[in-house]
Amino acid sequence: MSQGNGGGRFRSGHSYGKLDRDGFIHRSWMKSQGLPDDVFDGRPVIGICNTWSEITPCNAGLRDLAEHVKRGVWEAGGLPLEFPAMSLGETQMRPTAMLFRNLLAMDVEESIRGNPIDGVVLLGGCDKTTPGQMMGAASVDLPTIVVSTGPMLNGKFRGKDIGSGTDVWKFSEAVRAGEMTLPEFMSAESGMSRSPGTCMTMGTASTMAAIVEAMGMCLPYNASIPAVDARRAAMAHHTGRTIVRMVHDGLTMSQVATRAAFENALRVHAAIGGSTNAVVHLLALAGRLGVELSLEDFDNLSRDVPLLVDLQPSGRFLMEDLHYAGGLPAVMKQMAPFLNPEAPTVSGVRIGEQYEKAEVFNAEVIRSVEAPVKPDSGIWVLRGNLAPGGAVMKPSAASPELCSHRGKAVVFETIEDFRARIDDPTLDVDASSILVLKGCGPKGYPGMPEVGNMPLPTKLLEKGVKDMVRISDARMSGTAFGTVILHVSPESDAGGPLAVVRNGDEIALDGPSRSLNLLISDEELASRLAVWRANPPAPKATRGYAKLYIDHVLGADKGADLDFLVGASGSVVTRESH
Repeated sequence: MSQGNGGGRFRSGHSYGKLDRDGFIHRSWMKSQGLPDDVFDGRPVIGICNTWSEITPCNAGLRDLAEHVKRGVWEAGGLPLEFPAMSLGETQMRPTAMLFRNLLAMDVEESIRGNPIDGVVLLGGCDKTTPGQMMGAASVDLPTIVVSTGPMLNGKFRGKDIGSGTDVWKFSEAVRAGEMTLPEFMSAESGMSRSPGTCMTMGTASTMAAIVEAMGMCLPYNASIPAVDARRAAMAHHTGRTIVRMVHDGLTMSQVATRAAFENALRVHAAIGGSTNAVVHLLALAGRLGVELSLEDFDNLSRDVPLLVDLQPSGRFLMEDLHYAGGLPAVMKQMAPFLNPEAPTVSGVRIGEQYEKAEVFNAEVIRSVEAPVKPDSGIWVLRGNLAPGGAVMKPSAASPELCSHRGKAVVFETIEDFRARIDDPTLDVDASSILVLKGCGPKGYPGMPEVGNMPLPTKLLEKGVKDMVRISDARMSGTAFGTVILHVSPESDAGGPLAVVRNGDEIALDGPSRSLNLLISDEELASRLAVWRANPPAPKATRGYAKLYIDHVLGADKGADLDFLVGASGSVVTRESH
């Protein structure tokens, strides 16, 4: 065998290319899997980081998809080696999958750095798997490309399309309002999720897949090809070829995920009516890459971008419809004046070349800038004495009449307090009230759960009330809707002003002016905070990962990464294992 992987051209050559005891050890044990001698002689080694899991239903199809990636890698002259990563099932994990996003990122980072691979394909899709994998890969910075799970087929119920999450929330509220029977509600269950894949609404999974595509970190149509469509397998095959070329070209993640890529992603996020969860994920990813990105960027960069994609929860259609209408390239073609066409991609071409010839095949699903779904889109970043570190709101999912509102607070100290009292007929609440939930931020829950879209009081639902202003330090599902203010920073458990809001306090929301204020004097606010600091809440955990997380997690306005994970350690490992 010749010296080194390609004469030392590849990182993996440090392990597989040496003609000594260490090289013997590395190659010999790998050959136990039936690998022939020549696969260690000059081939780039491609790691396939797979979050496949039967307990993460969104990602249950990734086992098969990995095989298609491997075909492409072999075909292009690489050696594919699949390895597992922690899988985070958004619908299954307790207390919340977000608690473990950073743990997944640690898993991915150290798996990539510690193993003899030259490039990596990230297979994920469920809400936290894509950002967690990308964060970990960013801190190593090898050639990197993403293959998403893909959305499941449209849900079906009584002859109509129904959407993941969005229609669950609607049906659930209809039951509580007496407009739908429990048997009717339960009969929709089997028709909601008809195939492997992620939520087919514009929830966080589809949002992140679209953002990955807008950033040039995957091949075109990655965001929208249905999970069970053969074209996703073909795309995975082509991805295998592409990552080998990226290794030969030395095209690393940081060369693709530039500031220009983030700016394009934020504008696309606005046009598609993307999930508010993208805020914390992109802030965290930028922190790993050293890209300057602020909370205000989400508002400033999207302020003039209208909502162009008519998808639930902000519109009517579903991801399958988006793909047949032309997919994300068609969306980007419609909004081309807002984008930087020179941003790089993993394909080796400018991002503009990937959408310049795209066509719209259904103008109801993908609208034009001149005839949008709604003029307001993106993320509003609110500030004021109630959210000095910022809070976020999704105007495309809100009720226009509530975007400027003043009302009295109905306060819930914990999620358990909320669930115990929200349907109490004696609860002092009316349609003008503002529901306030504390203790659900990164430290407070811990993990910042998706409970910000609080169900409305039954007694108001029965009167026909469909929306109210709701404020919390929590997140909400990308499939949810309503006039919901989220990610209030600093969070209540960190001593933010949210911690001292009391029942009956007046709160003023002025969405167009981006303000959120507790209408008490500065002196009163300072006095309340001083009392709170004298008796802060007890720690939520005393050992294990939960304690590590609480001790080191940053606020939502910083992406809720762990403070010691911000930045990168690179790919160099100087010491041998034996």
